[in-house]
Amino acid sequence: MTEWFKVGKIVNTHGVRGEIRVISSTDFAEERYAIGTELMIKHEGAKEEVLVGVRHHRRHKNFDLLQFENYHSINEVERFKGATLYVSEIQLEELEEGEFYYHEIIGCKVITESDEELGKIKEIIETGANDVWVIQRSGAGKDILIPYIEDVVKEINIEEKMIRIHVMEGLID
Repeated sequence: MTEWFKVGKIVNTHGVRGEIRVISSTDFAEERYAIGTELMIKHEGAKEEVLVGVRHHRRHKNFDLLQFENYHSINEVERFKGATLYVSEIQLEELEEGEFYYHEIIGCKVITESDEELGKIKEIIETGANDVWVIQRSGAGKDILIPYIEDVVKEINIEEKMIRIHVMEGLID
């Protein structure tokens, strides 16, 4: 059975020609939304899944705007609002050493260099300079934000779903 990975959430329509507005949660938006790419649209809790091909993609402000093949008006795409977009594992390319897909990082246990468990990565936030990883603490407390930089992230073991970090002064309160 093919595995599908979340790449974004459809938050609204855009214009009258069938464009949809997506908040992306993917690491390679240009590749995920390339013309001809097949995506699956699914509403949470619904059994219906719709396979669509990307006809057009462009960036607008903080959103990715997509048009799908055979969907040409706002009336045809209105029903997709609130749905999630997925890409098939078949469409994932092999990454170079030291590169990772978001789905490989999210869910990893985070420990310090002294083997103290901090929690698990729950989200990745893209910023201009570098990504920021959000760690949901094991116990109570606020989430921890760490920059994905060499000075902080010391080891990533995808097979064991474990990340070792160096805790710099002021990083954790």
